[in-house]
Amino acid sequence: MSEPTPDSTPPAAVSPRESLLVRAARQLPVDRTPVWFMRQAGRSLPEYRALREGVEMLTACRTPELVTEITLQPVRRHGVDAAIFFSDIVVPVQAVGVDIEIRPGVGPVVAEPFRTRADLDRLPELTPGHVTDVTESVRLLTAELGPTPLIGFAGAPFTLASYLVEGGPSKNHERTKALMHGDPVLWHDLCARLAQISAAFLQVQAAAGASAVQLFDSWAGFLSRADYLRHVEPHSRAVLAAAAETGVPRIHFGVGTGELLVDMAEAGADVIGVDYRVSLADAITRTRGRYAVQGNLDPALLFAPWEALAPQVRRIVEEGHGAPGHIFNLGHGVLPQTDPDVLTRVVQLVQSIPRPGAGG
Repeated sequence: MSEPTPDSTPPAAVSPRESLLVRAARQLPVDRTPVWFMRQAGRSLPEYRALREGVEMLTACRTPELVTEITLQPVRRHGVDAAIFFSDIVVPVQAVGVDIEIRPGVGPVVAEPFRTRADLDRLPELTPGHVTDVTESVRLLTAELGPTPLIGFAGAPFTLASYLVEGGPSKNHERTKALMHGDPVLWHDLCARLAQISAAFLQVQAAAGASAVQLFDSWAGFLSRADYLRHVEPHSRAVLAAAAETGVPRIHFGVGTGELLVDMAEAGADVIGVDYRVSLADAITRTRGRYAVQGNLDPALLFAPWEALAPQVRRIVEEGHGAPGHIFNLGHGVLPQTDPDVLTRVVQLVQSIPRPGAGG
């Protein structure tokens, strides 16, 4: 089926690649703003916690039947406009042989941190054969989702490198920055390998049926703009360039990255994710109105009374009308203690607000 022309608003989507989310990402007309949530697959849902009981995170991420059910749960419950693939950013590095685990309450922990050139030998290129379970999971999901699009994702090279170098989560990223500046050649070689891994992971998901992809750079906000441009942006650009070959829209998101929004967008994004620290209006101005935007409700506001929350949701939808495309989301992930009924109510509110010019 041919792509709808930009001057026409389509009927209800008959395929995920004609969905509201994909059209908004491509800056095509939509009758309302699509909505999904980062970390919507689980965390706050009792049915997710029941399913995950006694199952380690990375085991769940590599079991297609569990991945399928967990990914579908928030789509069924909330009626969101897209599913986000249930996985973790460290899955592809584990798949190529890195000894890494996700410890409850801690996060990813690497048994032997990467500190020397010899450590690069432990990081081979990712091939589709390393992640056949991911291909199976995506195929199972797309068969179940019908016209609802599936978003694939991967971690950006800098964030993955930080986990590998630090050995786990870090508040200051001191070893990461020491390597970045102390041995820039090794740093760039490490990030280049991680860029290949992330790019291949996105390509596998798109090839299996994902309709969009998101690159997460969770720790990029800890960098100065100069460090980002010199030591990080080239590798994120490489990932996004490879993702462009799949033909699906690319979302680029980081936390605390208000000063980096322009650079992250220009690295190859179709959609620039905006965290809750920057208003969408400011983000649209900073990126000169050239990109679709995604975001950006503060996850903590989901704990406020509805009378206080609803105006904030409406404000963000209205600010998003100033962009050539807008996907409603949180400005970071769903917090585990969030009331699922509040998320459902937010979805219903967003979906009730028409986009200006809809149907015209």
